[in-house]
Amino acid sequence: MLSFITRKFRPMFAFAAIVALAAGLFTPAAIRAQAKSPAPAAAPAPSGQTEAPRVNPQEEADYAAFFKAEGAEKKFPLGRDFLEKYPDSRYTEPVYNQLVNAYYSERDWNDFYAVADKALAKDSNDVDVLVLVGWVIPHFYQPGARDAAQKLEQAQNYEKRAITLLLALDKPAWLTDSEFASAKAEKLSRAHSGLGLAEYWSKDYADSVKELQQAQAIQGAPAPDQTDFYIFGMGLEKLKRYPEAADAYQKCGQIPGALANSCKQGADRAKGEAAQSK
Repeated sequence: MLSFITRKFRPMFAFAAIVALAAGLFTPAAIRAQAKSPAPAAAPAPSGQTEAPRVNPQEEADYAAFFKAEGAEKKFPLGRDFLEKYPDSRYTEPVYNQLVNAYYSERDWNDFYAVADKALAKDSNDVDVLVLVGWVIPHFYQPGARDAAQKLEQAQNYEKRAITLLLALDKPAWLTDSEFASAKAEKLSRAHSGLGLAEYWSKDYADSVKELQQAQAIQGAPAPDQTDFYIFGMGLEKLKRYPEAADAYQKCGQIPGALANSCKQGADRAKGEAAQSK
């Protein structure tokens, strides 16, 4: 199941590596309601039919406790205990999703990737996880890491799969047109951002520029962050498209963040290169 189609966007804590970029989390509306009050027991099936699955009150209560928990010190043990106790629960996917985002917010990369792998083992088409993992890898890229090349390839594959899935989605009946358009635009823009950065670190500058342009061009998506504009400028500079690079660096410099000085230096450098190339 594509998890995001049943979720409403909720901004969550953001932090910086190169710069800060907020992560999005879609929480199932039906599960949100159930977390507030346990679901009633299922009615008996008519004679001659298979009995409807029964609701486990303890499972409902345990999920409600996990869902409402705030802070890593409470969220993590409750989530791990829930998955151990109820491996086949209907809540398995949202528990994994929330844990992935919680580990992301704590910068706990080992557990972030481990839980993301488990989430995708349950559902390889989980758009939330595909997009976030594919975005995190190139934004926190370590060129000297032993598995750096494999990680970049993983990010590229995840974002390409996510983009394909997102483009094929039809609007669910329970979402309004604006809700669906906003959620889809946010996910698509983030996927193109992650792919654009992964392509840059792979030295495929032309494709990097194309992906970052698409991230910026998606109507209704959040404005690109400082990192995107900075890498966009660097890619354009590699392609010797100096006037465009200078413009990208200037936009980068207009966004508050840790790259302000680098953006200004890049703009000055690109302007000088443009003048020399005339």
